[in-house]
Amino acid sequence: MGNEEARIIAVANEKGGVGKTVTVVNLGAALCQERKSVLIVDMDPQFNATRGLGVELKGEMPTVYHLIKGDESIKAPDTIVKTKWHGLDLIPSHVDLAGAEVELVDEIGRENKLKDALDDINNAYDFILLDTPPSLSLLTVNVLAYATEVLVPCQTHPYAYAALEELFDTILTIKKNINPHLSVIGVLATLFDTRTRVSHSILEKLKNDDRYGPLLFETVIRVNTTIAESAGVGKPVIFYRQNSYGSMDYTDLAKELMSKHSA
Repeated sequence: MGNEEARIIAVANEKGGVGKTVTVVNLGAALCQERKSVLIVDMDPQFNATRGLGVELKGEMPTVYHLIKGDESIKAPDTIVKTKWHGLDLIPSHVDLAGAEVELVDEIGRENKLKDALDDINNAYDFILLDTPPSLSLLTVNVLAYATEVLVPCQTHPYAYAALEELFDTILTIKKNINPHLSVIGVLATLFDTRTRVSHSILEKLKNDDRYGPLLFETVIRVNTTIAESAGVGKPVIFYRQNSYGSMDYTDLAKELMSKHSA
């Protein structure tokens, strides 16, 4: 574990189905394979990242919900779960997180609840990766208030491409009003189907766009059924089938991310 502050990366997109959770889980595992210590924070009430790492929620297990709620008796280290893979830790989510928005509506500083709760562990990891819900909710704002970098997965589909503008405007607003340290580390083309014209067309649009082109990762995440299979058994694809496209693509992404620092 490093002594320097972690790189805190939000994986965010207000659109669902673009590969956010898959990217958090598999990028985390790939960084772990590169001998980096990684903490995944699951901020989605659907808790798919928690399931994707094979962690089962049991009884009164402390989760990120307790941290967001500001439960004084539970601190960040109390919520950290060691996964089956050395160097890959998780703060699990819980379905109750969906109610946190309503519970926090009148709280002062509600957008900084996560930052306040996690500040103490920033130097305990090389990377902290945060999964976000598929909406611009108070949970997403909390993630963007805490993170210093945003990785934006974009499905190579016209709807996902069209939704990027709104997301970038949101990030800019949060940078101006809440977190001046926030910047986009890169746009990641996901669910790329080499056989379809539409996938190739959207990838070209991303490359040639003045706003997104300079931020586009060279790595492209191809459509790969093995990724879905690995999620079903609660294992990152890298530990499930090392020679699959999914494994290769996320390994390439981890190496590219390590060499790339936000401007």
